[in-house]
Amino acid sequence: MKCRFCQHELTHEFVDLVNSPPSNSFLSLEELNEPEIFYPLRLLVCGNCFLVQIDEYKKSSEIFDQDYAYFSSFSTSWLEHAKRFQEMITERLQLNAASHVIEIASNDGYLLQYFVQKQIPCLGIEPSTNTAQVARERGVDTLEDFFGERLAKRLANEGKQGDLIIGNNVFAHVPDVNDFVTGLKTALRPGGVITMEFPHLMSLVEQNQFDTIYHEHFSYLSFHTARLIFEKQGLELFDVEQLPTHGGSLRVYGKHKEDTAKDISPNVDALLLEEKSRGMQTVEYYQGFQKAVDRVKNGLVSFLLEQKKSGRDNFDLP
Repeated sequence: MKCRFCQHELTHEFVDLVNSPPSNSFLSLEELNEPEIFYPLRLLVCGNCFLVQIDEYKKSSEIFDQDYAYFSSFSTSWLEHAKRFQEMITERLQLNAASHVIEIASNDGYLLQYFVQKQIPCLGIEPSTNTAQVARERGVDTLEDFFGERLAKRLANEGKQGDLIIGNNVFAHVPDVNDFVTGLKTALRPGGVITMEFPHLMSLVEQNQFDTIYHEHFSYLSFHTARLIFEKQGLELFDVEQLPTHGGSLRVYGKHKEDTAKDISPNVDALLLEEKSRGMQTVEYYQGFQKAVDRVKNGLVSFLLEQKKSGRDNFDLP
């Protein structure tokens, strides 16, 4: 297997969680007595760019289909997060009725509905039919498609580039990161801004969040690696924020590299330095994760066995 970003041969294992059925693939009553498909859940880390990644065992088109089970609006805290973001970014970029906002993986319109309420033109891009339909019912113009260079060229040719392009928790779900970021470059107007939110790999490692690993997440990103991916396609990350969402996430701000009107925030060098000081640009940083995971898993198994031996059916986990 080669790195999905830099094509470096992958030889370093990050963690092997053995096998798991695909997430969000719930069984019907008829399927309960049928065999269930399990896929390997083994992650590798690139020794060149330090992108942690899983092979594409299940295609994106099979995951994000008309039966996709996740609706963003089911979470009230996530709706509050979305509304705060809309208010902040509208003021920061001075968005108005002459602006155009694009959200990739817009789901059920959880975020763009707030731009619609402010009469800011927007377009959602969402491949899942059921969530896209709910978004339209909220008044959000939604295009059912996967985002990449092909679709970005179409939008550009139709004069539909974005002053703001948003991608919340989609970057990790993309099997072809180079095509995706090339699309961002193509779909962004001169002077425009990209914001992407994704779980921070540092939080996953240092808080042992192995329960956030699943097949929908093809990539697990540090700020260093995300910056490399954007730079390769002529985009520059000029600001970054650390967020508490999803156990610790990053919100990165990108622009065209030739756009000199935007200053580089001190946050950029500060986070790069923090990641480097923790060893995130060394293979050794990632090679201890399997042991940390095994300690938790083995400890839990031992605890459950002891409880079973003692005859206690109801107990609190430590």
